[in-house]
Amino acid sequence: MVDILAVGRGATVLGLGGALATAGAAVGFGMERYVMGRALGGADPVANEPLGGLRGTPYAVEASDGVQLHVEVDGDHEPGLTVVFAHGFALNHDCWHFQRRDLRRTARLVYYDQRSHGRSGRAPQDETSVDRLGRDLGEIVDVLVPPGPVVLVGHSMGGMSVMALAEQRPELFGERVVGVGLVATSAMLAAGEDIGLGARVAGIARRVGPPVLATASRRADIVESLRRTGSDLGYVLTKRYSFSRADIAPSLVEFVAAMVSGTPVEVLSDFLPHLTTLDSRTALAALSEAHALVIGAGGDRITPVQHSRDIVTDILDAEYLEVPDAGHMVMLEHPDLVTAHLRSLIARSTRGTTAAIDDPGVAPVPLPRPSKRQRRARKQS
Repeated sequence: MVDILAVGRGATVLGLGGALATAGAAVGFGMERYVMGRALGGADPVANEPLGGLRGTPYAVEASDGVQLHVEVDGDHEPGLTVVFAHGFALNHDCWHFQRRDLRRTARLVYYDQRSHGRSGRAPQDETSVDRLGRDLGEIVDVLVPPGPVVLVGHSMGGMSVMALAEQRPELFGERVVGVGLVATSAMLAAGEDIGLGARVAGIARRVGPPVLATASRRADIVESLRRTGSDLGYVLTKRYSFSRADIAPSLVEFVAAMVSGTPVEVLSDFLPHLTTLDSRTALAALSEAHALVIGAGGDRITPVQHSRDIVTDILDAEYLEVPDAGHMVMLEHPDLVTAHLRSLIARSTRGTTAAIDDPGVAPVPLPRPSKRQRRARKQS
C-alpha cells in the first residue's frame, strides 16, 4: 500500500507493513552506504541507467489550501490523451522512471510529487489525508490537463489518491477520465488487518507505529542526522520490502532508498495515521465507468496481492495482471511488463482496442474472475 519508511537509526523499512513491524525499535538504523548491498547484489544491469534523471517541463499548481504541488509534463504539445501518474508514500514521481522513459511520445504525460513529498510544498499536519490527496489530483487535472481524455495511474498511496478522487467526483469517470491503472495498492485497510506481517504483529505495529513516529518527529534534527550515517541493515530491509527477486539490481535498491531519504520524518509522521485505516470500496463503482487495469505483485509484503484481487472483483471489465515474482515496487522490478500493460491500457482507453503486449519473459498469474452478473449481484447485496 505504501512505500519505504526510514526512521532514524533503528529502522529503514519499506512501507507501512515494514515500518510498523519495526516501529518499536524505530530510532536506530540509518540510511544505507550500500557496500554490503553491492557485494550481495553481484552484477548490476542498470548501473548506467540515469535513474531519476528524466525531466520535463516544470509547473507549480497551487492546491486549494495553498500548498504548491510540483508537476512535470512530458510532451506538452502532444494532442489527444493525457496520462497522469501518482506515486506512493515516501517516494516521489521519479519512481516511474522506466515508464517515463518508454512511454514518451505515446501521449502527454504528467508526473507530480504528492504534497510534502519530493519538490512539492509542505502541507499542514491536518491536510495530509488520503481525501486531501484525491482533491490534489483533481485540481491538477482541472488546472493543468487540457480538454480531452485522461488516464490516471497510481501506485500504492497514489492508487488510493485515484480512488479518493473517484469517491469525490464520480462524474469525471467515463467522460473525462477514460482509463485507470492501479498498481500494488489497496481499497481497504482495516485496523488490525494482516498486512503481510501476521495479524498479531500487524495489530501491535499499528498501535505502536504512529506514536513512535510522532516522538521521532519531535526530535527530527537528531533522527535525520542518524538516518544519514549509513547501515548495511538498511539496504537489506529496503531490498526485502521493496522487491521480491533475489537478483534485483543493487542500483534499484539504492534508488528507492535515496527517494526515501529525502522524505523528512515529520512527513512520515503526518501521513501515517491516515494510512493505517482505509476504506475506498465505494469508489470502485465509479472506476467501472472507465477502462481499468489492476496490477498485483505476488511477493508484495506491503499490500499483499489479495488486495489487488479484491479490487479487481469490484471493477466491471477490469484487466488484471498478477506478477508472481515481484514485490511492492513492481514497476521497477518488472518495468517492461508494467509498461507494456500501461501501453495497452492507453490504447484501450483511446480507441477501444488492445495494443499488442510485448513478452518480457514473465508469466502473469491468471485470476478466476466472477461473471458480470455475479459482480453486479455483489454490489447490490
